[in-house]
Amino acid sequence: MPQDETSKEQELREFYRSLITHFPDRSMKWLLQDKENVRCLIEIVASELVERIDFSQLELQNRSFVSNTLREQESDLLFSVPFKKGDDTDELLIYILIEHQSVVDVSMGFRMLFYMMNIWDAQRKEWVSENVPKREWKLSPILPIVLYSGDRRWRVPLSLTAIMEIPDILTRFVPTFDTVFLSVKETGTEELTKTGHPFGSLLTVLKNEKADKDTIIRSLNEAIAHLNTLEPEQSEQRLNALHYLVLLITNRRPQTEHEELIDFVKQNANDMEIDTMAKTMAEVYIEQGKMQGIEQGKKEGKKEGIEQGETLAKQTNVIKLLTHQFPETSDTIVNAILEIKECSQLDALFDQILNAKTYDDIDLNGIGSQ
Repeated sequence: MPQDETSKEQELREFYRSLITHFPDRSMKWLLQDKENVRCLIEIVASELVERIDFSQLELQNRSFVSNTLREQESDLLFSVPFKKGDDTDELLIYILIEHQSVVDVSMGFRMLFYMMNIWDAQRKEWVSENVPKREWKLSPILPIVLYSGDRRWRVPLSLTAIMEIPDILTRFVPTFDTVFLSVKETGTEELTKTGHPFGSLLTVLKNEKADKDTIIRSLNEAIAHLNTLEPEQSEQRLNALHYLVLLITNRRPQTEHEELIDFVKQNANDMEIDTMAKTMAEVYIEQGKMQGIEQGKKEGKKEGIEQGETLAKQTNVIKLLTHQFPETSDTIVNAILEIKECSQLDALFDQILNAKTYDDIDLNGIGSQ
């Protein structure tokens, strides 16, 4: 295999490793690193601001002002961007803070204020270190956005009072600020797609991620039809969207649907890279399963525990791949695979399944019959 193809495959493998874990938060964070997707989100939730924001100069910011402990728990993105103050050409720098949530969090109002205070404190520290006179200090405005993709209805207010027991007479002493909020699952398809941008179509697929199969197929079809209208210079954006759709299918849909839905994406997108995506993703899942099995064995503190954990991981991954490639696989075959204890035999069987075009390409002699 040429070096450039090898590097591309390795890059794709690393990409999937990073997104398979905590898929809802990490995949959305990845999508929102695209300037056009950020623009689409703001068009949906705060369209009155769009014409004043210069998205061509949108810059993702280093969040070094947040402690390492807190950063591990975050799924937020911070951007800086010029903002027109009025009809003239004067601009000021503002921040856009986007927090993705896949679960309801009653402390969200406090968290957003905490993040904003950290941003402003980072500005203050910079002015102090550069000896900027206080009369010249001007904090940058922040546009806070919460993008929620969970299933439960979000009923708690995005305010500090949500985690306070406070009488009305004291509410005027509590800091208040507006936070833009979008609940993907509770927003209509017309609203999500009103901008005509592909990101809106991806949000619609996300909205229907747990719907019946016919509904998810319709959503995929509409999203792909939109992607197929993109210009050649938007090929990277199109490929990223296809990555997201394949990841969503494998992470959020029942395993019995994976082959059918991925094949649907491949056929309608007319993109052979889908095969590479699906194959690489399967391999990454297998690597993770193996490591989990080994770690479980280590916890047992015995060599045989490690070996049993690795064998179980290989058995599980062979079965996953076989039933993904060939959903008609019988329980007899599955049970027979669970009887195989030799890792080398499981590895050989896995390689056969990975490269098989039909069921007949797999040597099932000795482990049952279809």
